[in-house]
Amino acid sequence: MVISRGFHGRRAKADDVLTARLPPGQHPTADFPVLSAGATPRMPLDQWTFTIRGAVDRPVTWTWAELRALPQETVSADIHCVTKWTKLGTVWTGVSLDTLLAEVVTSARYVTAYCDGGYTTNLPVADLRGGKAWIVNGYDGAPLAPEHGGPARLLVPHLYFWKSAKWIQGLELRTRDEPGFWEMYGYHNYGDPWKEQRYSGD
Repeated sequence: MVISRGFHGRRAKADDVLTARLPPGQHPTADFPVLSAGATPRMPLDQWTFTIRGAVDRPVTWTWAELRALPQETVSADIHCVTKWTKLGTVWTGVSLDTLLAEVVTSARYVTAYCDGGYTTNLPVADLRGGKAWIVNGYDGAPLAPEHGGPARLLVPHLYFWKSAKWIQGLELRTRDEPGFWEMYGYHNYGDPWKEQRYSGD
């Protein structure tokens, strides 16, 4: 039997690249599991709005048409669920939070994302700036499906995926941090997958 050293070398290199993209404790999946805290809401687009409010100079609201008229970016990112699956190379379309936050003046350091259905999650404002977060309305070249958070969801791919809130309706800027839905039930306040910050105390 002849063993090709070149073949094994290429395989090892591919495996190393895959491993480098997987945070500790994660495994890759080709599927896109649907995990939600409640029923899937279905918001008519002519009623949908997105608002930035709270500790800002003035609240700002966009309709669906106004949001879609803003510059759209295509984002390729790996996403990591706290339940230990990772989906590599997902492709999204949406508006950068840098674009939206540029419309308000604030010194707030924290934000609560709030959603249709009552779900909330908290993040530092710094994690929404600098090309790190988007309001996405498309996935894999198609409109974002309701079960995955459509018509629009928050995308913050460098944190565990529960921070990428589905069915987003707006952001509440805050001077003090306040835990969101899963954070109140024992999930980690920040949720860095590379540090395995799954639950409080991790």
